[in-house]
Amino acid sequence: MNITWALLMMALGGVGVQHPAHEADVAAALQSAMNPTITAQHSANPGASQNTAGGNAATPSPGASPGTEASPGTTAGAADTAIHTDPQPDAPKIKGVYVTAYSAGGSRMTTLLDLLDKTELNSMVIDIKDDAGYITYKTDNPELQKLGHPQPFIGDINQLMARLKKHDVYPIARIVVFKDSVLAKKKPELSFVNANGTVWTNKGGDSFVNPYNQDVWKYNVDIAKEAVKLGFKEIQFDYVRFPEGFEKRAETLKYTKSERPRVEIISDFVKYARSELGPLGVRVSVDIFGYAASVPAAEGIGQDFVKISKNVDVISPMVYPSHYSTGWFDVKDPDKNPYATIKGSMVDTHKKLDPLGSYKPIIRPWIQDFTASWLGSGHYVKYGKQQVEDQIRALKEKNVDEFLLWNANNRYTAGVDYGK
Repeated sequence: MNITWALLMMALGGVGVQHPAHEADVAAALQSAMNPTITAQHSANPGASQNTAGGNAATPSPGASPGTEASPGTTAGAADTAIHTDPQPDAPKIKGVYVTAYSAGGSRMTTLLDLLDKTELNSMVIDIKDDAGYITYKTDNPELQKLGHPQPFIGDINQLMARLKKHDVYPIARIVVFKDSVLAKKKPELSFVNANGTVWTNKGGDSFVNPYNQDVWKYNVDIAKEAVKLGFKEIQFDYVRFPEGFEKRAETLKYTKSERPRVEIISDFVKYARSELGPLGVRVSVDIFGYAASVPAAEGIGQDFVKISKNVDVISPMVYPSHYSTGWFDVKDPDKNPYATIKGSMVDTHKKLDPLGSYKPIIRPWIQDFTASWLGSGHYVKYGKQQVEDQIRALKEKNVDEFLLWNANNRYTAGVDYGK
């Protein structure tokens, strides 16, 4: 269908959200994709070159922002001739589930481990820094204690890691990056401030921290480094973007910034993270809106599908059928036809990423194992065994054999053949 029309329909509320709890995010982000950036002229930055795993990176200085000095990264041009290598070449084909810190530290973990023991599933994506900004276990790191607010959601993190190892689970640490109400409240100077001096919040009451600020970069990468020491084999960064609809408030909020475009700031963070984490032998992955493969770059929120994908080991587009509106991929009600919706999204994903050649990351989409009742009668179906298997079959037919299942409550459908 016509992309502009599709964007308009989605922006008007025809889809769900990045994850089902935050309905406003996708619509606003789609509006960002339709609007040109409001940022003024942009200067060159010595740190804009491609980084590969194993490269050296400079440590950002306190209070620095990209553009004031060389951004973290390798020498310009050096990595453009390098060949991307996987820091986890012996990793299995990942088929995983999302696990909240509450589940990981509670009784539900027994049920989830049993699910993995009895099926082809082999991985868990566990919240280590959650959507509010809480570090989800008690850390002894004084810097992380200073900036974060560690909570004992996972009572004994070392015991958890030993349990995962015993069950042969490939552990992935989910770190929510720029959506961080905890850090914004503690350090308003690292966030976005209204004219009256209060920290900006979105419609859901959440605050973001400033992607321009390299102290924010370092804080999140330091959390990732500790996760690596704990035994996680992959770091998955989520909310790697500016707030939804940021272009509408970019000139009115108070925050530290440079003249670089937002899409470059976000990709620079990803380059920095990978350059810091790659030498540790850990993969870097990023969650991104599924529609990003089908539309131009979302300048407002700073997400460019190709720029981000070029600088990660794994890209995880969130291609939940419920998040596409009428007409996408020639499907009247995408949520009711998960096979066609997923297949169409993967066609667009390959078109975007195939030109990257050796830089093309592993494609490991988030797929839907929840019922999107908010779409209204006649526009959704109850998701179960058939709908999950239809998505997996569509992925396989498009040569995508890794996936992650999302259910916010960690209640996954029984009896699914994950090897389809």
